[in-house]
This record gives sequence, C-alpha cells and structure tokens, in this order.
Amino acid sequence: MFYWVMKTIFIGPVVRLLFRPWIKGLDNIPDGPAILASNHMSFSDSIFLPLAVPRPVVFLAKSEYFNGRGLKGRMTAAFFRLTNQLPMDRSGGAASASSLSGGADVLNAGGLLGIYPEGTRSPDGRLYRGKTGVAKLVLSTGVPVVPVAMIGTDKVQPIGRRIPNIRRVGTIIGKPLDFSRYKGLENDRFIQRSVTDEIMYEIMRLSGQEYVDVYANTVKAQQAARKSAKAGQDQRKAEAVGAVGEALQKPGTVKAPGAITIIGNPESLPTASGAGHTEHAPSAQPVAGASTSGATDSAGDDDSGQPGGGRKPHNPGA
Repeated sequence: MFYWVMKTIFIGPVVRLLFRPWIKGLDNIPDGPAILASNHMSFSDSIFLPLAVPRPVVFLAKSEYFNGRGLKGRMTAAFFRLTNQLPMDRSGGAASASSLSGGADVLNAGGLLGIYPEGTRSPDGRLYRGKTGVAKLVLSTGVPVVPVAMIGTDKVQPIGRRIPNIRRVGTIIGKPLDFSRYKGLENDRFIQRSVTDEIMYEIMRLSGQEYVDVYANTVKAQQAARKSAKAGQDQRKAEAVGAVGEALQKPGTVKAPGAITIIGNPESLPTASGAGHTEHAPSAQPVAGASTSGATDSAGDDDSGQPGGGRKPHNPGA
C-alpha cells in the first residue's frame, strides 16, 4: 500500500515534474517473473527505475541501509522496508546465499526483482565487472533477465551528494535474455561467470559505458587506501614543519666568523709580560709571546672538526 501511495501520489508526480524522465523499451518487460539487471551509478537509480516500470519492483539493497543508527538510520531503514526492498548481505558465503533466497521467493511468486550486478555504485561512471549472484538467481529459478541501462543518474546525484541536481534522466530496457540452455548447471561456477559476463555485456551495449573488468568495490578500496596514505603523508609533513618552527623559535649560540674556541683555562695562556693573565682583545692577532705552534696546541681542532686550529669555519654567506 505504501509503495503505491508513494509512487502514484507523492514521490512519483514530483519526480516526473522536476526530472522529466524518459524511457525506451518498456514493452520488453514480460508479464511474468523476471530479473531487471541494471547498471548502478547513483542512489537515485532505485527511485527512477521503479517509476519507469508500471509493475512493482522489489530491489535487493545492501543490508547496511537496514541497520542504520540514529534518527536518519531508522528513517532510511523504514523507507526501504516500506518500499518492499530486501536486505542483501554482500559479505559472501552463507549470508549472501540467504539474501539471494529472498530474491528467489519474489521470482517464484511471479514478481519483478531488481538487482545491480556490480554490487555497488560505480566510483567513476564506468561499468564494472558483475558479481555472479545474478547468475545464481537466473540459473536456479529459470526466469529471464532484462538488461537495463540508467542514463544520467550519476549527474543527478553523484556519490557523496545529498541534494540532487535537476537534470533529465532516462531508462533503456533491453530485450529479455534466456539462459534456459544452462538448466542443471546452476552450480557450475564457470557457467555462472559466463552468464554474468553476458548480462554485463548487454548492459554495456545499452548504456554506452566504458567497461572495466575489475570489481567496483576493489577500486573503491584502492581509492580509500590512497586517500588514507595521502592523509598520513600530510600529517607527517605538518608535524615536521611544526618541529622546524619550534626549533627556529628557540635561542641558540651564534659564533662570529673567525672566532677561535679555546679549550682549557684562558688564564694559563702566556702574556706579553709573562704573567698568568690574559688580556682579551677583540682583534684576531696572535697572543704576544706565544708561538704559532703553541696557539695551535691550545686550540686543538677547529669548529670544522679538522686538525690545525686557527682555520676559519666556512661562511655560507661569503
């Protein structure tokens, strides 16, 4: 009831007025059970595709939509349940098989099941490798597959955008695909891959998208890893700049060019009068009465770390 109210009274009329969606190939949808296998570029695909089809469409949606927390999460979960969408566990194994069984129940009851073989939204508008869940449903139920291409929805609501852009979108529905020739081979994983690839080829032909033979979630994981690595590099760079800034703010010892470091008690140096007193003059003249070798012995190594004190340190500004 809620599905029809939203489609015919509330959401449907508003969406048709604002976005003026167009559709081609509506007659290709059979009267009985069928799978609508569509590309997936936007969250809004699950709004525009059901509006384009007169019959109700039950979608397999990722289970995270049904497990949200807080007010927003509960509202999202309620919307998906009220619009007859089923949670799809994408972790694989027994959990995914259980989710597919819910889709099989819809088909066995004569309904239309919507599914996105890519398993997630395209990260860049290209068409990615399909997962074999759609083939398992086709081979186990024997229903036809109707390839569908959504056009322009990635411009209406790109990933990360909450408020949609007002643009015209379209839906192209292809001719049904019959895989009854593989009856009895539903557990053959090579047949499952072959069926999935054939479905993806038809979607590519209808949509005109570039095809990438990689799973979309793999690309998303790589993008997330690069983003995390870049954030770490930026953090380390900021910490290094901060450390340099702190070091520059601390006062340090500055030596004048030509200064000689004296090791030991300066009063022990000989003076011109022979007394144990040294008169410190600002000039760089040798101490009267001291030999050149004596000065060198007193100084030891110069600041450059080379033997033979008395050499001036290199001045970068000279």
